[in-house]
Amino acid sequence: MIEVKNINHTFLLGKKQKETALHVLKNISFSVEEGDILAITGKSGSGKSTLLNIIGGFMKPTEGSVMINETNVTNFNEGEFANFRLDNIGFIFQNFQLIPSMTAFENVELPLVFKGIPEKERKEWTTQTLAKVGLSDYHHHYPSELSGGQQQRVSIARTLVIKPPIILADEPTGSLDSETEQEILQLLRSLNKEMNITFLIITHDEEVARIASKKIHMLDGVVVKEEINS
Repeated sequence: MIEVKNINHTFLLGKKQKETALHVLKNISFSVEEGDILAITGKSGSGKSTLLNIIGGFMKPTEGSVMINETNVTNFNEGEFANFRLDNIGFIFQNFQLIPSMTAFENVELPLVFKGIPEKERKEWTTQTLAKVGLSDYHHHYPSELSGGQQQRVSIARTLVIKPPIILADEPTGSLDSETEQEILQLLRSLNKEMNITFLIITHDEEVARIASKKIHMLDGVVVKEEINS
């Protein structure tokens, strides 16, 4: 599903005459098979988020390649990657990134509008997806009227509604209390098993990493350890 090969990334800091090279990723290679949950762990500054941004198409690596669903996406331009994401990749963020002026239903429906799905199908898919995450009674609630856990469920529903084979999650429980975290982790596990969704999760939380089938630990831009969870 995902193959990352010899990824290097360097940021150039300062003015052109006095630029300093900051090597944030150093020869990163790994693969994620269909139906896997991969957790990428490491403390702040280890390069996790930069790596996720490269895989998600928001940054280009300095060197190396990324294959997703047997497609080399490394040199896609912004428009090409945006179209590719609509069919292949969903995202879950720590801070939910819901649109505050839109209801839960409207937030979830929005990706289908971008895809050009007819209104009747949009309404059906959105209703079904909100039910799947346990929010059938919250269609007309705005984000400010929802708890953190409910907002994350809306965020997950918005991702699920496009039926992506892959979901990239950046600290998906980082803004939640421990009880709500367990509820969201159980939801991710069930989606992985029931829908065979492949997850790549960035986290510093060992509790989150426990749901993964495979863990990669990063330090200073390098993969220093790989583990298979039993």
